[in-house]
Amino acid sequence: MAGLVPGMTGQGMSRPRKVHVKSFGCQMNVYDSHRMADTLAPSGYSETAQAGEADLIILNTCNIREKAVDKVYSEIGRMRELKDAAAAQGRQVLIAVAGCVAQAEGKEIIRRTDVVDLVVGSQNYHRLPAMIARLQAGAQLVDTEFPIEDKFDVLAAPSRGAIAKRGISSFVTVQEGCDKFCTFCVVPYTRGAEVSRPIEKIAAEVERLAGAGVREVTLIGQNVNAYHGAGADGHLGSLAQLLRHLAQVPGIVRLRYTTSHPLDMSDDLIAAHGELPALMPSVHLPVQSGSDRVLAAMNRRHTRKHYLDTIARLRAVRSDIAFSSDFIVGFPGETEDDFRDTLTLVDEVDFAGAYSFSYSPRPGTPAAEMEAQVPAAESAERLQRLQALIIRQWRAFNASFVGRTVEVLLEKPGRLPGQLVGKTPYLQTVQVMAGPKLIGSVLPVSVTGTGTNTLFGELTEPAQAPALVTAGA
Repeated sequence: MAGLVPGMTGQGMSRPRKVHVKSFGCQMNVYDSHRMADTLAPSGYSETAQAGEADLIILNTCNIREKAVDKVYSEIGRMRELKDAAAAQGRQVLIAVAGCVAQAEGKEIIRRTDVVDLVVGSQNYHRLPAMIARLQAGAQLVDTEFPIEDKFDVLAAPSRGAIAKRGISSFVTVQEGCDKFCTFCVVPYTRGAEVSRPIEKIAAEVERLAGAGVREVTLIGQNVNAYHGAGADGHLGSLAQLLRHLAQVPGIVRLRYTTSHPLDMSDDLIAAHGELPALMPSVHLPVQSGSDRVLAAMNRRHTRKHYLDTIARLRAVRSDIAFSSDFIVGFPGETEDDFRDTLTLVDEVDFAGAYSFSYSPRPGTPAAEMEAQVPAAESAERLQRLQALIIRQWRAFNASFVGRTVEVLLEKPGRLPGQLVGKTPYLQTVQVMAGPKLIGSVLPVSVTGTGTNTLFGELTEPAQAPALVTAGA
């Protein structure tokens, strides 16, 4: 690194420092990427979408599936080219690997490639400014230890200064870690034990987001409905209590949460779906398999009947609720009969969408050592059959909206002049012709057709359209 100066061009002219953060994987990583950028802003870093412009590149990684890890190492190889090109111009570029791959592999990343300057675990982002200062002095760091500090404080978003506005919708982490120890999952090892942020800190963040123009908030966590954050009185509050609190924040018109575990779908959370107009009628509830035998091998601790009963209870309080889910096909020991149980469960629930994957063994998890690993070709064939069924249900769900009027939160300009893009309560993308002043409004839209991934619609009575529909309206 000798002779290289951060934020300097080859001619010695100073310029603002820039950070590029690339996220892999889940919504939690997207939120964490924003949190890292916000944490670095007081140190003079502004965000850039172009890696080639950056003085600091952070790869925020996911370790859920093997292919995701392979993508990270491929991306590191591409970053080497950018780093070498910058060095030829006399400019220092720092490369950091963050997230779950960093937490799981630690020093192994440094051993495999000399291009990475920093490996930082998912619970240490609050220390990034100090780490970057050390890197610029020529150090190479690995910081993947779970913090000794109070994890409630570590999870808190930056409390000083303005919240960076990134759109009409925003993620907010309320819970992190998992105590379930599903046999296929690395999360308990990479994210640690379950911990929840205090209600007041979450509320303060949501209020700041609302003040910055955010209208929809999605509460996220590895096991979000296990939330048990402390209230102002010191007593632990549930996710339902948190949602009721946030529904009162002026300007927030929509609330969502993800990802949930069937065991933690409590009575009060189910009741909240029938009580809170701001809580959207769309629930992502991973089941993973429709076979009780496979669920037991996964250590999911719920049964097929329990899952279907939970679906029925939610539909009883909100008849228009829709569900999405996660599925793993080809788990060790899965038979054709087990797989048929999954297909019949999908038929019974009739999902609005789902994520489905072939089982991928993760080192260090119990399932990776199980016997009777399903051959890749057999797993792939089953996955194809499952996905064909899910796609049929998803398309039928979207087609059912043609001719109906649905409330749409208008979020941003579309590709065409005079076009806006928004979301239905079910997270369907809708394109309408409307002016930019309506961004942030929730308006009735008549759905006229469907595309591959989009609904098309028209505003109803646009001349009387409100500028904003508040949560209490």
